[in-house]
Amino acid sequence: MAKKSAIEKNKNRRKLVKKFAGRRARLLAIANDQSLAMEERFAARLKLAELPRNANPTRIVNRCEVTGRPRAFYRKLGMSRIALRELGSRGLIPGLVKSSW
Repeated sequence: MAKKSAIEKNKNRRKLVKKFAGRRARLLAIANDQSLAMEERFAARLKLAELPRNANPTRIVNRCEVTGRPRAFYRKLGMSRIALRELGSRGLIPGLVKSSW
């Protein structure tokens, strides 16, 4: 199990990304628009830099929903390989059979 603080930090990052998504998209559109004046684009970049760092979507870490483990994460299932194997062994995931011979 991952540290509770790491899991909570990631949850807070998800909230911030959601909160600032619209503002961030508008500023990025202005900053990347080649038809605008350089001063406008630069001002948009400065405002973008004033936003909280954790509002950037790249700072979100994919974590296992069951254990909070950040590594070996399957996006399609939303969990780590270890949690997947454990739940599969118990028969809690439909259609998944752990092979043994």
